[in-house]
Amino acid sequence: MNKFNARKLIFRLIVIISLLLAAYFVIPVSMPLILAGISAFFLEPIVMFFKRKWKMSRKIAVAFIYIVSVIVISIICYLSITQIMTQIILLSKQAPYYISKLSDMWLHMQENISKYTEDFPPEVSASLQKTTMDFIKKVEESFLSFFNYSKVSAFFSEIPSLFISLLVYMIALFLFMLDLPKLKQITYKYLKPNTAKKIKIILNRLKDATFGYMKAHLFVSFIIGGVTLIGLLLIQPKYAVTMTIIIWLIDIVPFLGSIIILAPWGLYHLLMGNTSIAVKLFILAAILLIIRRVVEPKLMGDHIGLSTLPTLISMFIGLQLFGIIGLLVGPFVIIFFIALKETGVIKVNFKI
Repeated sequence: MNKFNARKLIFRLIVIISLLLAAYFVIPVSMPLILAGISAFFLEPIVMFFKRKWKMSRKIAVAFIYIVSVIVISIICYLSITQIMTQIILLSKQAPYYISKLSDMWLHMQENISKYTEDFPPEVSASLQKTTMDFIKKVEESFLSFFNYSKVSAFFSEIPSLFISLLVYMIALFLFMLDLPKLKQITYKYLKPNTAKKIKIILNRLKDATFGYMKAHLFVSFIIGGVTLIGLLLIQPKYAVTMTIIIWLIDIVPFLGSIIILAPWGLYHLLMGNTSIAVKLFILAAILLIIRRVVEPKLMGDHIGLSTLPTLISMFIGLQLFGIIGLLVGPFVIIFFIALKETGVIKVNFKI
């Protein structure tokens, strides 16, 4: 019996290791298919809503949602590839010109530093000027390295493979959306009724949390947009509407934020000697950052089913461990753990 159990354990370990190795090599090249399956899963409630609301057949409902998805993705790709990337190439070509302008601004700033520190001891004044020039040199080197034309060109050489991945994603998305009920039936066929019930509960909990996260993030972005518009109308009325739209579009992307626009904008005015405008822009950036860090955990907690404190803790720990991706994943790890606990997969019942 012991030998039989040992062989059984070794066999399970071999199977697990084989699956992990297969996942390690297969998952990276299968990301378009995996993302298509995940997207189809989260679009399923919308398909079911259209079926019930307008008495559509599944094929018609799937076709309608799919066409809308294709239009949205096409618009996003057009704006990002043809507009943003074109500007990056142009900027990379003109980088030396901008570096020259940046150097002029820094020299102007150095003159101001010399003026403001003329009453300081000579050693302190010289140290400040040396620090400023060293910083200028590092900024120039970083700027030229980041916007190196060969690097940008190499990035664009990968666009054909990205386009193929996108095409595979779109085809797989339609097929997954069409056959999702059949795939569920096939999957549940190999599961015990109790196991299938637990998986349904976990998936529904994660799905509700995802939609809650999207609603909360969108709501916070509208708050950010409103505060930005009011602030810029007071600071720079001429560019208020245009810059508000740009900041809102960037802020709505989970891993980006308004500070990406406001900080360089404020730094530019500071270098040009417009200290008042620069300080106002920095204050606006700080206000928006505070709003996001204070309001977002509360709204996230309300919409994804967690209280504010666990949401804040999970977001902070996720950020510290895994960076900006952890900021998003943290709350979902807590929700997944709670769902496992509720279904009895994980049993936590101890006292110290």
